[in-house]
Amino acid sequence: QVQLVESGGGLVQAGGTLRLSCTASGGTFGRYHMGWFRQAPGKEREFVGMVTRSGGTYDAEPVKGRFTISRDNAKNMLTLQMNSLKPEDTAVYYCAASSSATAGAVISKTRIDYWGQGTQVTVSS
Repeated sequence: QVQLVESGGGLVQAGGTLRLSCTASGGTFGRYHMGWFRQAPGKEREFVGMVTRSGGTYDAEPVKGRFTISRDNAKNMLTLQMNSLKPEDTAVYYCAASSSATAGAVISKTRIDYWGQGTQVTVSS
């Protein structure tokens, strides 16, 4: 059983930056693809970005060039650096772990084994 705990959310003005962290425990972190998702009020949870077991990254189009995802297997930690934040980035951000063989199954949320509890990010205009 893997536990995921997010931290680093908060309130920031448009154009500002935030750094989210996700700390994993209870499993072998390096075995999992790790991803970030977000859910705004009244909307479905959507893919933000992921880093594969081998270190490859995928980013959703709305955040390309602004968000950077990375992982540190030695620290069992996933990080999301968010720059040039916009009001439409406001959401609860979730960390996710997947043992899927493919990145597509993570992006589509078809195969997510564990979710964190989420951390709120609010961007004011």
